[in-house]
Amino acid sequence: MQVFQLLSRYAAVTVAAMILAACAGQKEPAQRLIGDVDTTLTAASDEASKYVPDQLADVQTKLRALKASFDKQDYAAVVTGAPAVLSAAQDLATAAAAKKDEVLKTLNEAWTRLAASVPAGVAAVQSRIDLLSKKSNKKMAAGMDLEAAKSGLAEAGSLWSKAQAAFAAGNLDEAVATAKDVKAKIQALATSLKLEMPVAG
Repeated sequence: MQVFQLLSRYAAVTVAAMILAACAGQKEPAQRLIGDVDTTLTAASDEASKYVPDQLADVQTKLRALKASFDKQDYAAVVTGAPAVLSAAQDLATAAAAKKDEVLKTLNEAWTRLAASVPAGVAAVQSRIDLLSKKSNKKMAAGMDLEAAKSGLAEAGSLWSKAQAAFAAGNLDEAVATAKDVKAKIQALATSLKLEMPVAG
């Protein structure tokens, strides 16, 4: 009986030693995999945070889970789970690039419309001011603040130059946002001058 107990105890110790050895053997691969995910995530995070933030957050959550398993010395869980997380991290760059292309296409289309409509609107308001400024049209201009309109038009022109400069510098977000502000100012001026002017874009 004693021999059997000794053998059983020896077997248990041997199995435990084998498990420990297996775990220790997986520590380095687990560490390396976490490092790979970390590096890939860091490289993609700038663009991903702008264009696919939800996808980025999901990968970050999975990486934290891997690190938690590593801290608990559950290296097998890391080795098993990390490849899928690494693949998801690698997908971030592709997804962000695709979304960026989509956003840029939309902004370019918006700019094209605004670049056509805003100068036409500026010209129409200028013509209206010129018309109302004539002495013969004094009655038509009654109740309108032409000086304020001239000042507003000058401000709109300055903003439009800013929008064009932003576009030339490749800052499409700023260019479109500024151009929309110009469009709104032009429409407000047209209303104040009783000028019906559809401004597309």
